[in-house]
Amino acid sequence: MALIKRWVHSLPHRGYATTSAVSSIRRLNVPVDFSKTQLLHHTKETIAGAPEFPQGSSTSRLNLFQAVNAGLRTALKEDPKTLCFGEDVGFGGVFRCTMGLQDEFGPDRVFNTPIVEQGIVGMAIGAAAEGRKPIVEIQFADYVWPAFDQITNEASKFRYREGSTGANVGGMVIRMPSGGVGHGALYHSQSPESVFCHVPGFKVVVPRSPTRAKGLLLASVLESQDPVLFLEPKILYRAAVEEVPDEFYTLPIGKAEVLKPGKDVTIISYGRPLYTCEAAIQAAEKDFPGVQIELIDLQTIYPWDRKTIMDSVKKTGRAIVVHESMVNYGVGAEVAATIQEKVFLHLQAPVMRIGGLTTHTGLAWEKYVIPDGTRIYDGIKRTLEY
Repeated sequence: MALIKRWVHSLPHRGYATTSAVSSIRRLNVPVDFSKTQLLHHTKETIAGAPEFPQGSSTSRLNLFQAVNAGLRTALKEDPKTLCFGEDVGFGGVFRCTMGLQDEFGPDRVFNTPIVEQGIVGMAIGAAAEGRKPIVEIQFADYVWPAFDQITNEASKFRYREGSTGANVGGMVIRMPSGGVGHGALYHSQSPESVFCHVPGFKVVVPRSPTRAKGLLLASVLESQDPVLFLEPKILYRAAVEEVPDEFYTLPIGKAEVLKPGKDVTIISYGRPLYTCEAAIQAAEKDFPGVQIELIDLQTIYPWDRKTIMDSVKKTGRAIVVHESMVNYGVGAEVAATIQEKVFLHLQAPVMRIGGLTTHTGLAWEKYVIPDGTRIYDGIKRTLEY
């Protein structure tokens, strides 16, 4: 063991994305300063200028887990048929997303379950079939696999199987913290969204920010006619902080958002990697004068907004898809294939995929597995020079 430790420490090291002690001359792979990113609403004025939010609403400064909590509380208030349950949910959950809800709404609507994921999802299917709106929490996305059969064979087929009866399990939402944090290793770092995108009948949503988390969660619970898998990037729970409207609002599921307009390259991403993309774009636009790079947040991974993506790539002629989950058979493959099928004659370079490496995420290697600023910057450079 001592020899292994000495060998690991002899390897070249670089800091995690959350490490504060970094070289003063480093340009890429520095920690994201969430207080300065343009992807968050730092002031009430920017919220007021965004038409998708209720105008004139008061706002509260919330991080992502607090926004999820606010969304859950709003859903429980709006519809008495809403339930919230899962492992440790009754006293707040591992990440405190359900904190205070049992005290406010009682143990009949917010409650703990045994440690049995297939039972949690199975009970949610039954409740939704009887008209309830169950919001269940899988403690980590890595733990969802015991419930795979319930998700893919039962919930996803429910509306199809019911046919003309019109019965569905809309309002059923499976929340799960996903993605890496720098030290999650094999069982606390997975991003399984692409697996579920292969299954018709579910919608798959990944919010990037507190405002998006609240609005998309409420739309999932109160508006969707299909069950929703709601993956929350857990590294953003406390890192991403912004002004969030206090009033009720929803955001459309299935609609991408153009975060930054551009004319030369389109970068498509979702969740935590968007912030890394933003940093890489800033470096690239500084190094390549005149280049303008468009950044798009998919928000909904399935069904995804093909029109917004195709319109952008027609304009720029170049596309890069970035995601944290493994690159093989991933979201990037689906987006890239659709781009070449629909707008091939507009392309000036091959569509590029930048994703997690095709390997399990060992503790010592997590920082190398997940796409970083250097890999995205290099992708931009190679695409421009093609």
